[in-house]
Amino acid sequence: KRAAGLKRVSEWMPVDSHDPVAYSDHRLLDARSLALHCKIAQKISRDQSLLEIPRRNLARWSRRASGEAPRFIAEWLDILDKPWPQVMTFMTGCSEKAMHLRQSSPFAGVLDPHERKRIYEAFRD
Repeated sequence: KRAAGLKRVSEWMPVDSHDPVAYSDHRLLDARSLALHCKIAQKISRDQSLLEIPRRNLARWSRRASGEAPRFIAEWLDILDKPWPQVMTFMTGCSEKAMHLRQSSPFAGVLDPHERKRIYEAFRD
């Protein structure tokens, strides 16, 4: 895991017991999502044809939506229309919008099961 640049994360501990920013399952999930998207960005950087996977996912989700498609679909489509360096910067960013949109990520299928499992194991309790 270390050779791949992954670290095992088992708990978040505040520096001070009175620190209001204590352990949060949501923070751990956000960190894992960021790690997944960093690995995805690394893989797509080597083969940009993989960008077809999120585009196909978004098209499928849009077709399956009953009524108006969810807003995140249009937001991801707008992002994917940008040049790859901008897409990569966004998807691995720590902005509130990037964190929010990673919760509806269209990148499922870019990582193979082994790559995905390694990241999940690094964030397991």
